[in-house]
Amino acid sequence: MELSIDEQRELLRIARASIESAVAGKQSSFQPSMTPQLALNCGAFVTLHAHGELRGCIGYIEGIMPLAETVREVAAKAALEDPRFPPVRTPEVHSIDIEISVMSPLQEVKDTSEIVIGRDGLLVESGYHRGLLLPQVATEYGWNRVEFLRQTCVKARLAPDAWQRTSTKILRFSVILFSEHDKGGME
Repeated sequence: MELSIDEQRELLRIARASIESAVAGKQSSFQPSMTPQLALNCGAFVTLHAHGELRGCIGYIEGIMPLAETVREVAAKAALEDPRFPPVRTPEVHSIDIEISVMSPLQEVKDTSEIVIGRDGLLVESGYHRGLLLPQVATEYGWNRVEFLRQTCVKARLAPDAWQRTSTKILRFSVILFSEHDKGGME
């Protein structure tokens, strides 16, 4: 999948309108300009930062609804429902920076040497445990491949070395990553 700069901007507008409405306790009335790409069922994550610090991140791994609707829904959830943070409040809405990660389909990892830091995000599954880290997380923390695998296991509430077990499934994905402060964003 590819997204034009205009489509990226439209998704950022959708996310911003959804967050502003959700924080105000209203339903978003923003009507996006739909393109064929924005109508495709696609997974996406919306990450919120305030003053350079993580403020919320929620998404859908796989496409269960059109991309535009996914972004609208997960943006509001990232603002209000991320259990790691209190809900975003009205005074801080305008200091929130929005980043969107549009997911590629998941691919099973047969050999961990296939994993490329900066390109691949990871999902590990074992039993009822599941953990996902976006590609940019490994880059931001300066992790190598092994540390990225370990931290994804920890995110899944598994032992750090669980990725080495045959019962653990490792999947990778890439993202189209953009934010309000990218060259193509809304800054």
